[in-house]
Amino acid sequence: MAKPRPSTPEPTRWIIHDERVIDDTRRLQLSIAQVELPDGVHFEQYVLRMPKAAMTVLLDDERERVLMIWRHRFVPDCWTWELPGGYVDSDEDPAITAAREVEEETGWRPRSMTLLSRFQPLIGSADFENLLFLGEGAEDTGQPADINEAARVEWITLDSVRDRIARNEIIGAGTQIGLLHILAFHAPQPH
Repeated sequence: MAKPRPSTPEPTRWIIHDERVIDDTRRLQLSIAQVELPDGVHFEQYVLRMPKAAMTVLLDDERERVLMIWRHRFVPDCWTWELPGGYVDSDEDPAITAAREVEEETGWRPRSMTLLSRFQPLIGSADFENLLFLGEGAEDTGQPADINEAARVEWITLDSVRDRIARNEIIGAGTQIGLLHILAFHAPQPH
């Protein structure tokens, strides 16, 4: 039996009548939701829920280069430049997660961290909040990059980012969002 519609005017709100978990692991939960559209149509929707993730756009002191990792992604079987990042532990501050991931994956320690933005990369099918941080300045710890995360770690010039995206060298949504955010709002302005 359908739940009564709320008395507050939300004429376009989708109603979830039930959600059944199909698989639940450490890094994702897959379920099927019973959904009712505003026009009364009912259907099933797969729903993916993942832990919060944090990534960092780390700029050098001159704000002309960004620290990136070159890595292989096995699911699409391709090589790509990415920003360092990872899952946020439930008891950890996301800014600390972001800084820790930079250091573990690259061997560089950010001097400062500021939250830039939050986004959902698959908002129609998944709940996977991503937090995007700006790191400014960094210290080389002398530790090597994590071999499981990066084949190479390089400071990439910001003025090469658009061409790298066009050449499909930067394909991750979060990385593109972070870099384009910096280019739009934080890049040094020409004199």
